[in-house]
Amino acid sequence: MKNSTLIHDVTPEQITSLFEGLQNQLAELKKNFEPKIPNEYLTRNEVAEMLKCDLSTIHNWTKKGKLIPYGIGNRVYYKRNEVEAVLLPFGKNKGTDKEK
Repeated sequence: MKNSTLIHDVTPEQITSLFEGLQNQLAELKKNFEPKIPNEYLTRNEVAEMLKCDLSTIHNWTKKGKLIPYGIGNRVYYKRNEVEAVLLPFGKNKGTDKEK
């Protein structure tokens, strides 16, 4: 059995206006919509290789809170986007900006 809706006392212009309003709202939602990108997890070795540093450096940055570890059991992972976000433009960290 199909569902049907009967509309009484509504002019075609009102229906057209309603649909145009819905189209405008959908267009606004599409402008602000960002598809969810799945997290990519990296191992400690992959992070060390990516940043071209030693595992002890990864350990120290984790202890200092620069890198946020995630894990299950005894396995440790880092989110790629968080590792990339930690990187700062050269000359901007620790007040070493040489621009005048």
